Amino acid sequence: MAQQYIGAVDQGTTSSRFIIFDKKGRIKAVDQKEHKQIFPKPGWVEHDPMEIWKNTGEVIQGALRKAGLKGSDLAAIGITNQRETTVVWDRSTGKPFYNAIVWQCTRTHDICKQLIANGGQDRFRATTGLPVATYFSGPKIKWIMDNVPEAAHAMADGSAIVGTMETWIIWWLTGGPRGGAHVTDVTNASRTMLMDLTSLDWDNNILGELGIPRECLPRIVPSSDGESWGPTMEDGPLGARVPVCGALGDQQAALVGQACFDIGQAKNTYGTGCFLLMNTGNTPVPSTQGLITTVGYQMSGEKPFYCLEGSIAIAGALVQWLRDNLGLIQNAAEVEELAAKVDDNGGVYIVPAFQGLFAPYWRPDARGVMCGLTRYATKHHIARAVLEANAYQTRDIVQAMNRDSGTDLTSLKVDGGMVANNLLMQFQSDILDVPVIRPKVSETTCLGAAYAAGLAVGYWGSLDELRQNWAEDRTWQPAMEADARAEACHGWEKAVQRTFDWVE
Repeated sequence: MAQQYIGAVDQGTTSSRFIIFDKKGRIKAVDQKEHKQIFPKPGWVEHDPMEIWKNTGEVIQGALRKAGLKGSDLAAIGITNQRETTVVWDRSTGKPFYNAIVWQCTRTHDICKQLIANGGQDRFRATTGLPVATYFSGPKIKWIMDNVPEAAHAMADGSAIVGTMETWIIWWLTGGPRGGAHVTDVTNASRTMLMDLTSLDWDNNILGELGIPRECLPRIVPSSDGESWGPTMEDGPLGARVPVCGALGDQQAALVGQACFDIGQAKNTYGTGCFLLMNTGNTPVPSTQGLITTVGYQMSGEKPFYCLEGSIAIAGALVQWLRDNLGLIQNAAEVEELAAKVDDNGGVYIVPAFQGLFAPYWRPDARGVMCGLTRYATKHHIARAVLEANAYQTRDIVQAMNRDSGTDLTSLKVDGGMVANNLLMQFQSDILDVPVIRPKVSETTCLGAAYAAGLAVGYWGSLDELRQNWAEDRTWQPAMEADARAEACHGWEKAVQRTFDWVE
């Protein structure tokens, strides 16, 4: 029985999960627990880091229990995480100085405005691949330093350390205050707006611009690291010493889980947000179309692979809004049934710019709109507009990616919770005019983290072995006439324009 499986922590925006995989990439067991979403002010989003660590321990134990396994039955542990979400904590106690500031949070708008005023939105893009935006971690760290005196003092004297959520989880898994590893993998580091994409090191000029001490930042490591960052503690949730040696930001993890190891391969993940990544090889491709250049993954001892990425802030979260804020559905699965009662959106469009618009627009001044309403419109049209918004936002990204890469996307691999929605997947294929392909294992984010850890310890021998694990579940073919597609997209483009300049 010993070491027949790999475990992966998926520390997501709304929940934490632990999934145990076998050699074929099949799920042996899973456990999941949601954590509280904290909204102190409009546009502000926070999480309690201690609640997340507690939940992580509980889901690890829950999955092991369901599988009838012990921690010692796992060959390695990988971590994948909500990216950009940032926490600052005391290195000797593990106590956070403030709640984690979530990737969706817009509180750093003024900091970003000041940075843009002194050099433009693209002032750091040549170095980091990123525009100046509230999305990224660097301005969040500066906000904590500017607004939490205790944290600022601790960062200045070296008693505070900083990290994104995989750093936080790895630190606790490997001992926490008792010498836990303070590391971040290259994919997460590439989302801070602080890392040089070429050198894979923190950029001193940007650190100086934001006033962030280098000493408080984690060591940057490969996504799959044969050296390991340390074993888990025997008195920790696994009850055994298991190597922790794989980490990937959630969207890069899905890229690896989808086996997109060849240049030009792309995947789209439909989760809280929506994220489309295309593998561009060992050289960063700068974007002129509002996309992000980011690290896709780096295996131990090898050059990194880079990606173009389109990031959408609100995807599945729009369905949650329909459920929790409007009360039109009782659970997320009902949205498809509601939307399927009409043949089209009845002229209704919803643009979910709740915290501004991310790629390819980068408009923090935008706010959500529902437009095209008439007395004809019903809750069924609204439900359909909710689903269609995800497909239209993806189309905006694909068009930008086609222009940046110089090649047109010919098919799209999809994953995430929303790919169970057949109506959405068909509409996505229709609006892109390309096949949309769902894999048999839709939990590709966790699978990618498991692959990173398993490769590091030799549980899997090569990328070819991972390619062979991938299998198609279903493919949707486009069935919309070109004129109908053009008319529908024109309506969407008009709706997007209505969101601009709302916040002055």
